Amino acid sequence: MPRKTLFASLLASSAMALAVTTPAQASKADRAREAIAAAEAKIHTAESIGASTESPRETAEARAALATAKEDLAAGHKSPSIREAIRASALADTAIGELQRRKDESLAAAQDAQREGVSAARDQAATAQQQAAEANSRADAAQQSAATSAADAAAARNAAVATAQTPPTQVETTVTTQQPASARRSTRTHVVRRTTSPAAAPSGSVTTTTKVTQP
Repeated sequence: MPRKTLFASLLASSAMALAVTTPAQASKADRAREAIAAAEAKIHTAESIGASTESPRETAEARAALATAKEDLAAGHKSPSIREAIRASALADTAIGELQRRKDESLAAAQDAQREGVSAARDQAATAQQQAAEANSRADAAQQSAATSAADAAAARNAAVATAQTPPTQVETTVTTQQPASARRSTRTHVVRRTTSPAAAPSGSVTTTTKVTQP
């Protein structure tokens, strides 16, 4: 919208400038007044869009040239008045052009910053998603490790219970006593882990057999 207003103002002021030289029958005084009016319109346009702030030197020079043109016309110096009015218009055009250039640069810089901001936001979102995925993976691994530890603990408890409920193995002893015909007596003791049938004992011996009881 400001650019359309600027172009419309420039067209209006340019039309007024063209009107200065169009009528061949116009006197120099009329041409000077028209040139002054065109310059004044351009300066007003430049000031209304902020040229006096962005381009103060050109705007001030345009105002000074316009004032000189008016003074020359009042003094009857028509040709110098026309030249100064045209110079004032040119200075106003320069101020307007400089202001528009700076606005275009500012707009381009803002668009670049916006694009960079969008790109940075995308990168941050991608990083956040990656971090969330890594956190989920760590949580899954921790949960699996906890389940494995719980299973190991349960197995250890079951083994301990089974061991506590198993009775100890009972071993009985078989003792064989031999008594030879002579007066000597010998006793031999040995441990066996299986059930045996008593064999025929030789004369003068006593054999006692016991069983091994397993749970």
